[in-house]
Amino acid sequence: MKDIITDLQDMRYLNWAKARKSSGTAGSFLKSYDDSERTKIYYKLSDYDQVKGIVGHECVNEIVVQRLLRLLGIEHLEYCLIHALVRIEDRDCETWLCASEDYKQDGESKVALEDFYAMEKGDGESPLDFCKRMGWERQIYGMLVIDYLVLNRDRHGANLEVLRSRKTKTVRLAPLFDHGISLVCRCHNENELKKYDVLEDKRVQFFVGTDSVLQNVKLVPREYLDQLPRLKKADLDVVFEGLGDVIGKEFVLKMREMIWKRWCELDRV
Repeated sequence: MKDIITDLQDMRYLNWAKARKSSGTAGSFLKSYDDSERTKIYYKLSDYDQVKGIVGHECVNEIVVQRLLRLLGIEHLEYCLIHALVRIEDRDCETWLCASEDYKQDGESKVALEDFYAMEKGDGESPLDFCKRMGWERQIYGMLVIDYLVLNRDRHGANLEVLRSRKTKTVRLAPLFDHGISLVCRCHNENELKKYDVLEDKRVQFFVGTDSVLQNVKLVPREYLDQLPRLKKADLDVVFEGLGDVIGKEFVLKMREMIWKRWCELDRV
């Protein structure tokens, strides 16, 4: 499936009026949507600065992580990276944005996992134990693995959602989404890339687990890890296909190094 549109698209019709501060992280991430067609499409931009314009590359990270999720067979929201001309605060800007379709099925409503947990948890029950009781452990284990591999800093309680259906009387955990604040997202030049330690265990914002992705991946049973498809170094060619021209070869090389070294460390955690 094609997940990159390289031809420049005129998307100045989108309204980016509302900015949301991602919980626990620095940066402004502008969002928009288009509901003129049958399927509602959501759009988001990378980190935006009112003076410098779009300074981040979180949208590229979404594509990297979703390709990795595909290889590992972990359920996730599909994104498309689009080369676009957008208009922000009366200024035209050529950039890359992410588009995704609404993942709710007919009759479903969504609620943040942290809110659902607050309503339904048992006495003394941790978020992880709650998710196990709900039958969501495999999705959670997959999340803990991927967030270790890419050092996702932002898996707070609203970046996981529960979908409830009145029609079928079912409750399910939504596919994984929002992986942009990961990898080398705080590096903006070659000098910062060179100094970056790809194995460093930085403090993260996590709802299910701890504030350490290394400690979190240790919560995953060995039998689950053994059942994952075995990632090969050559698989990273697929993960980063077409992205060198988008973000630069230096960034691609650093992200490849990060994913591969962390994957190799999985057998030792």
